[in-house]
Amino acid sequence: MDVQAQIKQIVESNPVVLFMKGSAQFPQCGFSGRAIQILQACGVTNPYTVNVLQDEDIRQGIKEYANWPTIPQLYIKGEFIGGSDIMTEMYQSGELQQLLKS
Repeated sequence: MDVQAQIKQIVESNPVVLFMKGSAQFPQCGFSGRAIQILQACGVTNPYTVNVLQDEDIRQGIKEYANWPTIPQLYIKGEFIGGSDIMTEMYQSGELQQLLKS
């Protein structure tokens, strides 16, 4: 299976997916850590996470998949939401909580 198909399968088969550096328990960058904190604040206790540092193909592939240059990347119900800054803005406006509830 090629990387794009692998990413598509992960994104479409999990309701909340975070491609990040490190794990939810041990984020390896501040942006990934903030993304996890925001999800937890929204009541998402166990998001599906993918550590891009463990697989260079996924790390490059996810940037192409969403046409988005940075990590972390959040997907909800198969839809690309954004990175940590967008997550912060959506959380502050209440929009992210609504998306996760529906």
